[in-house]
Amino acid sequence: MDRPPEELQRLTLGEVLRESVSIPRASPRTFAPITLVLVFPLSFAVLAHNLFTHPIIHRLQTTSTTTISPPSQLDLGAEAGHAWALLFFYQFLYLLFLFTFSLLATAAVVFTVASIYAAKPVSFLSTLNAIPPVFSRLFRTFLWVSLLMFLYNSAFLLAIIVVIILSGGAASSPGPVALLLLALIFLLFLSVHVYITALWHLASVITVLEPVCGLAAMKKSRELLQGRTRMALVLVLGYLGTCGLIGGLFGAVVVRAGEEDGVQVSPIVRVLVGGALVAVLVVLNLVGLLVQSVFYYVCKSYHHQSIDKSALYEHLGGYLGEYVPLKSSIQMESFEL
Repeated sequence: MDRPPEELQRLTLGEVLRESVSIPRASPRTFAPITLVLVFPLSFAVLAHNLFTHPIIHRLQTTSTTTISPPSQLDLGAEAGHAWALLFFYQFLYLLFLFTFSLLATAAVVFTVASIYAAKPVSFLSTLNAIPPVFSRLFRTFLWVSLLMFLYNSAFLLAIIVVIILSGGAASSPGPVALLLLALIFLLFLSVHVYITALWHLASVITVLEPVCGLAAMKKSRELLQGRTRMALVLVLGYLGTCGLIGGLFGAVVVRAGEEDGVQVSPIVRVLVGGALVAVLVVLNLVGLLVQSVFYYVCKSYHHQSIDKSALYEHLGGYLGEYVPLKSSIQMESFEL
């Protein structure tokens, strides 16, 4: 984090990763509890929630394919209703836990990395004290991202429905033209989803380090991504792809082992594999949070918007009540390193 701006501007993808991985060595006593208290529960929940929801989904699938007499149909319907209610309850708790710990971990890591960069004394206790005001700002940015995601997903579903209707409805098989349109819609959906994810991650760092949040942070994120969009997309795709691979392995070995082919996996193997995959996901999530912090400085340097370390020092101190917060009219890029 002591590189001059001109070096940050020229960092390659591999150098960004190496720079990010090296950061925890600057304050291991801070990053260790952050990883244990915030990143580990987040990573564990991402994988372990399938252990609760998969048996319910499997029961619902079995119930829907079972043929029974009408008197027992009522009991089966009541059981299915209870299962659906339980499934929605678990999913609600999971999403609430996921987004809460995601924002908490983001606040903690970005604040700690910025403190190291500004040569500000940092500890796990000071990071915890800074989280409440940082969390409220991150939550406002998250609400705007959620609105954008909702509108985007609604447009995606509407496009799928229109293609299905024009191709003859759900009862008929889609033709070659319909399949091509569905493939193009899916590719467009994936590319836009990755871009919005990159926009969100960079906006989260901006929310912590600059006196803007919400829609203003999203706008600033879009401006900073210009010229570095390709690197951002590669980083996000690599992260999402690795998460998907880890989740797939966890589901196949730990959650669904032996359901279809009758091959039994011993509980010890499932525990060992599950623990190893959780550990890998913990490292991946921590590195991902570090990368988005470093990537912010790379984007600022690319646009020749250097940050005064003393101004950053004071801005971070504002979360701890050490100074009067910066006014929104002050732009951090107006300072020179």
